[in-house]
Amino acid sequence: MKILKHYFSLIKFSHTIFALPFAFIGATLGYKSNSYIIFPWQLFIYVILCMFFARSAAMAFNRYIDAKFDIQNPRTKNREIPSGVFKPKTVFAFVIINSSLFIITTYLINKLVFILSPLALLIILSYSYTKRFTMFSHIWLGVALALSPIGAFFVFNPQFSWHPLCFSLIVLFWVVGFDIIYAIQDMEVDRKLNLKSIPSKLGYKKALNVSFLSHLIAIIIAIITGIIYNAQFLYWTGTLFYSVLILYEHYIVRKNSNMENINIAFSQINSFAGLLYGIFATLDILL
Repeated sequence: MKILKHYFSLIKFSHTIFALPFAFIGATLGYKSNSYIIFPWQLFIYVILCMFFARSAAMAFNRYIDAKFDIQNPRTKNREIPSGVFKPKTVFAFVIINSSLFIITTYLINKLVFILSPLALLIILSYSYTKRFTMFSHIWLGVALALSPIGAFFVFNPQFSWHPLCFSLIVLFWVVGFDIIYAIQDMEVDRKLNLKSIPSKLGYKKALNVSFLSHLIAIIIAIITGIIYNAQFLYWTGTLFYSVLILYEHYIVRKNSNMENINIAFSQINSFAGLLYGIFATLDILL
């Protein structure tokens, strides 16, 4: 059980909740747009497995290639590789295993998802390199997570559609906003290590302004999406919860930018915001 706990810590299993609700939205859109006689439970299971394997590969790969930076950062020096819990080759093997399981799972779904799976892996794995050459690494992470509604849609309906794109845009700007807040913790260390991020480049206040703008765009897109799809009460309830929580996140971070508040904003408030929006939007689509 202890080794399992270490692996869950390695991949930050609790953060899976960030993208999973939007994957369910995409899956539900795909299901509703197709004519299923029997409810395809196995496809929903495949969506969960794909999300788990892809995210596990991405997080472990990030830990693998960033180990030399993590050991120099007081916040990250106790992560699994710097602290000696896992050897680098063990983590790399974990990346290969999860990447392989992801591709195998897509093969079981349909041809389109299988063909696109290497591209999806390339996008989510390459994010780990972006901080080395651009401060817009937050956008790359946003794009990586924004694939979840589109990919989940293709699981149920392997044809191009505009339906999941609005939700992908919400994910994109939402992730950019909260990743900037998260990066504030490492602002000074990133400067010393010559790693790029919006906080290390622009400073604390300007970075928060960019984050707020990104989150404001996400909220506006959520409202526009509801109008486009003629959403009902459940969707608007979820959008209200989502908007209030996102604005509260910025309130507590601006009030006090200490490590505790940033962790609350990133891990707790964002989790609830995405989860509530995802649940209510999915129910609204189904009902």
